[in-house]
Amino acid sequence: MDATAPLRNYLKETGLHDFDEQGRGARENGVKLDAYLLSETGAVETKASLYKPEAKPTKDGDPRIWIYGLPAYAEADDMLALTEHEGRIAVINLTQVDVAHVLDVRQSGPLWDIMKEIGAEATSIADELLGKLRLIAAGGYVPSVMETRADTAIGRTLESALGIEMNARREPDYKGIELKSYRRKKKSQENRKQLFAKVPNWEISKFNSMTDVLDAFGYYRDGRDRLNCTVSAANINSQGLTFELDEKAGILNEVSKTTNDGAFASWYLSELREALKAKHAETFWVGAKVHPIDGREHFEFTDVIHTRKPIGSQFDILVEQGEITMDHMMKRLDSGRAYERGPSFKIGAGSLDLLFPPSKTYALA
Repeated sequence: MDATAPLRNYLKETGLHDFDEQGRGARENGVKLDAYLLSETGAVETKASLYKPEAKPTKDGDPRIWIYGLPAYAEADDMLALTEHEGRIAVINLTQVDVAHVLDVRQSGPLWDIMKEIGAEATSIADELLGKLRLIAAGGYVPSVMETRADTAIGRTLESALGIEMNARREPDYKGIELKSYRRKKKSQENRKQLFAKVPNWEISKFNSMTDVLDAFGYYRDGRDRLNCTVSAANINSQGLTFELDEKAGILNEVSKTTNDGAFASWYLSELREALKAKHAETFWVGAKVHPIDGREHFEFTDVIHTRKPIGSQFDILVEQGEITMDHMMKRLDSGRAYERGPSFKIGAGSLDLLFPPSKTYALA
């Protein structure tokens, strides 16, 4: 089978194999890894061959993975899941293996051990934080720490209630757990959820700074030059901007379709995946209903979605599909340079399950 970009990224992230460092030729440079084929009751040990075919005059030839014994384990059009476990590749036939039965009924065997690790129970710190959030929710509506409505009001109010001092930190908010809060709405109306902020890698970009971006694509509004827009690989926005992935180079490009600038800002996809893993190793996504009382917002904290261990190899796919987008929130300061509250990478509210292993949802009241 073709070793697609998400699989290659995953094998590299887990330390199993790096196709970038591998020479061409199955015989000369092929690598064999231990693997096993999982059923509901057991596992069959096997090998996986990873290689890059010899280059042809018209193309290089895509990297390949060959799992020994696969014809006896899977049929055409079956869906396979590959995951690393104890230094080996575990193969699960999602079409033929009843994973739900293993999780809910059998609860034993090699597949159960792997699924238990993927969906590990909350840590003691998570239990501690959940208890504090339930105490806050039991106290009723919490008045906003800000006099006017602002996007950051919920997060600052929640941190204040937890006794967390506001600062410009990059590390997670509560003893290793990242806190993200959002205004609870009907599912069809829920806003995207912020993942992380990451400026382009200027060493590989055509432009040299966010000021260059504002100069090229900004507009004048409310007394200042500004650029507030969403960039997606699925469409071209009103400023003529879109995303394009260069999978071969491992780069995400922000591209102008209405000027001669072309690809003007770039990120290494590996650096974006690392930012995701660092920011969201463990996250509480706290939902709140908003109640205006006497001219000030009050928050009713209602529930928590608890996620762990984002699937880095999914990031590229979700960007390409337009499920992960990026917001520019930029204005020109009096000094003439641009101030950017981003670039902020966000995910659609309904796509969290595509980026994280099975999550847990807790009611706070």
